[in-house]
Amino acid sequence: MVPNDSPMIHVFIGTKAQYIKTAPLLRLMDSEGVDYRLIDSGQHADLSRALRAELDIREPDVVLASSGDINSVGQAVMWSGRLSGRLVSSSKLKSEVFGGQGGICVVHGDTPSTLLAALMARRAGLDVAHLEAGLRSHNYAQPFPEELIRIATMRLSRYLFAPDDAAMANLKDMGLSERAVPTLANSSVEALAFALGGTPVAPTGPVIATMHRVENLKRKERVKGFVDLLLEIVSAYPVLLVLHGPTKPTLEKSGVLAALTDAGVETTDLMAHNEFTRALAAAPFVVTDGGSIQEECALLGVPTLLWRGKTERPDGLGANVVLSGYQSDITESFLADPEVFRRDPLTLDADPSRIVFDTLLSAR
Repeated sequence: MVPNDSPMIHVFIGTKAQYIKTAPLLRLMDSEGVDYRLIDSGQHADLSRALRAELDIREPDVVLASSGDINSVGQAVMWSGRLSGRLVSSSKLKSEVFGGQGGICVVHGDTPSTLLAALMARRAGLDVAHLEAGLRSHNYAQPFPEELIRIATMRLSRYLFAPDDAAMANLKDMGLSERAVPTLANSSVEALAFALGGTPVAPTGPVIATMHRVENLKRKERVKGFVDLLLEIVSAYPVLLVLHGPTKPTLEKSGVLAALTDAGVETTDLMAHNEFTRALAAAPFVVTDGGSIQEECALLGVPTLLWRGKTERPDGLGANVVLSGYQSDITESFLADPEVFRRDPLTLDADPSRIVFDTLLSAR
């Protein structure tokens, strides 16, 4: 049992990916008897409830601006406005969000809630610890707004937990190396092990496809290119399109969702993480624009076509992950023989959440 008379650790999360990647740290703190406050941004309030049960995470101490899952730009703007309003009063912010306690606030990734959490913590007088720090695409527009959010959050943070050598080098280039803590791997390693439970998965499922990034959904030519790609693939493979909240209305509005289903593409709403991870492992190949999915597929060795122009993550590149750059020649080369990109699953001897845990305990 770890003494709990030190400054509080606050963990501020809200999206599906943040829950999945932060869950190993939360379970570790629970098992070690370390008291902490869990703050849910309310960004994915409905989804988060199911995730907590699946990931063995306790209920949050506070849920902010909760009005169900946010699936549109309009909803996101209203939600951000409600959270941003809390920045006006530092004393009220500290009392209502952080329970009147100082300490360290742990944030993750590159979503709007990441930056808002960092701003809130700093406004309330807390230090910020940024998980998955140092990732850079070096292009403000790709991904947008994630690249700008990452830069701002890293500047606001006292502790920068970097998952790999490239991230450490980026932090050095930004003049932030003194704040950097290498974790030797991303917590995706632990999340994937938890999801699969050590059970092997045979590659007998459909192709898995996802697209949800703003940089794609707000560009008609990229939506059309993705749809055309799936129509080509479904002529040779069964395809399961997993629809994120913003994706379904975008495809419906552009009138292409019906064309996909008529062509034989099966669709489903977001799946439980354990189920989705097993579906990735069973796929002949994956088409996605998701960063976390890229990381998981890199670990699984599953052939993956990344529907992006740039990526801040090195995971799998040059091995089983192919960055399309939206270039037809790259896409067609991948589709000609996806199996040539398959790799054996990676087994990494790394415990990133333990490194984060030990650093937080020594710092508070």
